[in-house]
Amino acid sequence: MSFDWKKAFSKCGLPWETHNTFSAPVNLSSLQELKEFLDIVHIKNCLLRPYCENADYPVVENRELLPSFESDAWEHKSLPGFSMVAFDREINYSSEVFQFDILHSLMEKTASAEGQSCPLEQTVISQNVQAMQNRLPKKLQDTFKQHFLKYDLSVLDHYPQILPYLLEMDRAQVMARDSFGHFYLSGIYASFPSELDLEIKRFGIRTGKFSVGDNEKYERNRLFVYQYLMELYGFPIVSERRTSSALFSRRLHKMGERFLVRVLGQSDRTLTTLYTSEKRRHYPTVEKIALVKVHDDQTEVIRRLDEGGFFVDRDRKVVILRVLYAQHKFNPDNVRQERALSVAAQEVIHPITGRVLDDLNIIKDTSNMFLRLNDIVRGEYVGRITYKRNEIVENTDTDEKRLKFLSAWLSKHQRRIIGYSEEFFSNVVKVLDGYLLSPDNYEVFGNLNELYQEVWSRYSFIQQARKVKVLEDLLQREFKGERVSYGVMLTETVNLLHGLKFEIVSYFDELVASVIAIIESILNDRYLCRTYIEKKDEELTGYGFEMKKQYRKLVSLLDEFKAIRKSRREFSQNW
Repeated sequence: MSFDWKKAFSKCGLPWETHNTFSAPVNLSSLQELKEFLDIVHIKNCLLRPYCENADYPVVENRELLPSFESDAWEHKSLPGFSMVAFDREINYSSEVFQFDILHSLMEKTASAEGQSCPLEQTVISQNVQAMQNRLPKKLQDTFKQHFLKYDLSVLDHYPQILPYLLEMDRAQVMARDSFGHFYLSGIYASFPSELDLEIKRFGIRTGKFSVGDNEKYERNRLFVYQYLMELYGFPIVSERRTSSALFSRRLHKMGERFLVRVLGQSDRTLTTLYTSEKRRHYPTVEKIALVKVHDDQTEVIRRLDEGGFFVDRDRKVVILRVLYAQHKFNPDNVRQERALSVAAQEVIHPITGRVLDDLNIIKDTSNMFLRLNDIVRGEYVGRITYKRNEIVENTDTDEKRLKFLSAWLSKHQRRIIGYSEEFFSNVVKVLDGYLLSPDNYEVFGNLNELYQEVWSRYSFIQQARKVKVLEDLLQREFKGERVSYGVMLTETVNLLHGLKFEIVSYFDELVASVIAIIESILNDRYLCRTYIEKKDEELTGYGFEMKKQYRKLVSLLDEFKAIRKSRREFSQNW
């Protein structure tokens, strides 16, 4: 392996070695500094060390860091996993909203004249060691006591050394400030409260996806609400550890706390952090750090990384990647209403110096996406996906597997494809049409009709949604990236809707609902109505009369779309 982790760790400026000689105190003045300290310690102990000790370490695929996040296919029980919370305040043990075993802070004291330790100091040290020892597996208790009996476990100077033992505990770590303002390890074996049922129902009612007493609506939308809520906090619907961490961070944010919650899943191999940002926002900031493989076809990216020494493993092209995300408030009228999270920034972290490279696109490369799509339809893609949450599909050597890969690919990248450029989408259309509409495949697809229709439905949804996205832009009087007049807005809206109404043979209720909402918003525009529509025809100029004519066409189109929606709903009820 080309990466010398011992050499790297010795240059990080922190006490990496595992022997009992500890370095100078770690003094951190802010939550941000604590996060930076934890980044280094956790990257080293929870990502790099397992990678270096395991030749088969499952490096994270770049698509796994793109929302929406996929459910985990495997749990790697040999890899580390943990959760933790840090507060930017002192602990108030009896008033905290969760349970944990407390550790006590002990400021370093000067030894007595006889060189003996203060009795109180020894008592507190002993209590902390005993609290830790009680929560460790039996086989580790004696070893732990021998190594740490004389040391204050609460100070962060020793945190890197005790972390391997903390990783053996099922429950969470707790950090906070002491009375002097210093951060310390203030608790272990914490259980984060998870009011999943209440949160899902509150969020569903607030977003309009649920109505009180409407069981059918609840059943229809429950999974959407659950998935959206979890994704806001950086996760798919997954394990209890990550679910409770997400919901606990939601609760702390609502309470106005300044905090940091971090979780590492043994399945996702990713350090996910939720923390209070400097600017108060609707949600805590979400970021992820993982060991990610750079694809071979990203030649310019590879060159930059190689020149800067950013590879953890040059042969396997592995880097330490940090991804920061932006959350989106739910908007029922947005064609991409399921978009809870999007990538805001990417940072490659140097494994030795910690220097950050933030101008490379590791996980959102459109050419990379297009190449994957090409490989799938040709049957040349080598990899695996989780199909419909519970089926692992490996490689694309049969048409059935290709269709399953396409279904997963379209579902995964749906939001991005809707928003990407016409040039990118035209290339996607060529590839998909060339495969799905090829006469050579008619017989094969006839035998896989249900799967084929599933893929075609996803494809049709994206095609229609892209047009609805253009309508959303026109509502803001933007068209093809430029600001346009009311006249252009009306004309282009009418032209687009004329074409769209004939595509509704593949009917999607949420898209038709968005179309109706957009048309109504345009028709109710106060300036438009006041300047052109409410005036008599003889009071208008030629331009104004044309505006009124287009407006009437839009009213007629609104009636048509409402009629389509009504007939489809009546058909569904009768069926």
